Amino acid sequence: GLVLGVYSSEKDDGAAQFTSAGDAFDRLVSGKLRELLSLCGPPLKKGKTRIFHGLHQDFPSVVVVGLGKKNAGVNDQENWNEGKENIRAAVAVGCRQIQDLEIPCVEVDPCGDAQSAAEGAVLGLHEYNELKQKKKPIVTPQLHGSAESEGWQKGVIYAEGQNLARYLMEAPANYITPIKFAEHIEQKLRSFSNVKVHIRPESWITTEQMGAFLSVAKGSTEPPIFLEIHYLGAANTNDSPLVFVGKGVTFDSGGISLKPSSGMDAMRADMGGAATICSAIVTAAALNLPLNIIGLAPLCENMPSGKANKPGDVVRAKNGKTIQVDNTDAEGRLLLADALCYAHNFNARAIVNAATLTGAMDVALGSAATGVFTNSSWLWNHLYEASILTGDRVWRMPLFEHYTKQVTDCPLADVSNIGKYSRAGGACTAAAFLKEFVTASHWAHLDIAGVMSNKDEVPYLRKGMAGRPTRTLVEFAARLSQDSHN
Repeated sequence: GLVLGVYSSEKDDGAAQFTSAGDAFDRLVSGKLRELLSLCGPPLKKGKTRIFHGLHQDFPSVVVVGLGKKNAGVNDQENWNEGKENIRAAVAVGCRQIQDLEIPCVEVDPCGDAQSAAEGAVLGLHEYNELKQKKKPIVTPQLHGSAESEGWQKGVIYAEGQNLARYLMEAPANYITPIKFAEHIEQKLRSFSNVKVHIRPESWITTEQMGAFLSVAKGSTEPPIFLEIHYLGAANTNDSPLVFVGKGVTFDSGGISLKPSSGMDAMRADMGGAATICSAIVTAAALNLPLNIIGLAPLCENMPSGKANKPGDVVRAKNGKTIQVDNTDAEGRLLLADALCYAHNFNARAIVNAATLTGAMDVALGSAATGVFTNSSWLWNHLYEASILTGDRVWRMPLFEHYTKQVTDCPLADVSNIGKYSRAGGACTAAAFLKEFVTASHWAHLDIAGVMSNKDEVPYLRKGMAGRPTRTLVEFAARLSQDSHN
């Protein structure tokens, strides 16, 4: 199969404006493609397709997809590069049509941006069907022509990184337990000589005095794991690293503050923070990015049992602060508190944590963007610029003292794990809680609860767990590595 792009007509005559690959193919078939397109009715709208059979012996099926305006660039209202998003969406639709025809291989028009085309193809075809007997046919996307192979390869690596996060988040919680999560990441990193993976057991966590993390883990029969990854990509392995921290609750029942049963199965993806940061490091290693990255993922389940945290219990975090656990379903921040304290051991250039932390974040932004709370405008600018390129957007949220007071005004301990006005500003009070465990001057907290899954909002992702914002984290790391080179 072959997927070709066509731009919206600038003029009213409605003549199709092909990409250079489309033009070349049209010449190859003596103008037949253009002729058929014009006979098919009005010009192709953005994201719409037409399919033609028997035009050329090498490509029995050709899908033409609408790319929208030719010179679409950064849209300031939308905070993304519209041209890149249009390519991702169009290519994904085209590749899925080839898959529906059960054709095993598809060549993809680079559409002037091979990286975006590759991302659209590889992300658009991905589906978790490991456990089904009837699977969709596997389709291998390849670049059509040889002009932009480097960009294409980069796009494939970016998309495969996000697909790894999607795989981990989508898999059932009895398949991805804390230890199995760690082993899966270790296996993905085995071939890289500049990566060390440490799978820390419960005894190590206890020695490190991570009392907040352990208090969540003790409700489950699955032992907790602290996964620590060192990627040494910089020329000088002693350069200050970028530290990624990810919440790794492989199943979240809510504990004693039990969640409603409806939709609880989706809480297999409550380790989305750990999945995205670990996948970002796997991708950075595959791209051979010239910087050092450390990944930290506290992994456990949050279950109700006779050993579980009880509302009102007080636990002690690694930095000595006591925490009143007023709601056992606000457990992610307890894991992160200890992991963030530990992250300060590494003289980090920046600490970035990701977590499916609060339902309030989903209420605030929905699935349009990841909420970012940060104490550093430098860090914010890098994340924001990266997200414009990837189309996986971020939006800055407030870290006001106003919210800090709501978690530090606590009857029994130094800090409460929920704000004293319960639902008000829930994502902001959660961020304020985390800030109590951070002294680094460049720290960002990414609340990814709203972008955890996809219904139909991102056209190049199928329904299911989204693996967002893995590509934005990778692009951010790439920008940071260029920064240190300049």
